Amino acid sequence: MRCGEVVLELRLFDEKRQRLQLGDTVEFASASDLSRVIRTEIVGLVRYKTFAELVEDFPAAYLGYDESEKEYLKTRMYEIYTKEEEAKYGVLGIRVRLLPVKKGE
Repeated sequence: MRCGEVVLELRLFDEKRQRLQLGDTVEFASASDLSRVIRTEIVGLVRYKTFAELVEDFPAAYLGYDESEKEYLKTRMYEIYTKEEEAKYGVLGIRVRLLPVKKGE
């Protein structure tokens, strides 16, 4: 993620994500290096029934992928979440913008 770039994070709309609001600050850690954290601000929230529907409605670049990788992205979400969880909660697209790094970080 580059400074000022707007991206869309895909998550379940579970109890934790139901509390998210516009303007909230969210930190994301790198899965490969948990010490690498980026701070973002929520600038948009969109709800869908399925990951497939959400992925189809947005350019793949918003998700960090090429258009040719959309089918892969739809199936990849089930490596993280189950179809049962998706059916129970629905899904959430969290549109974020990168916040500047705090001095001393």
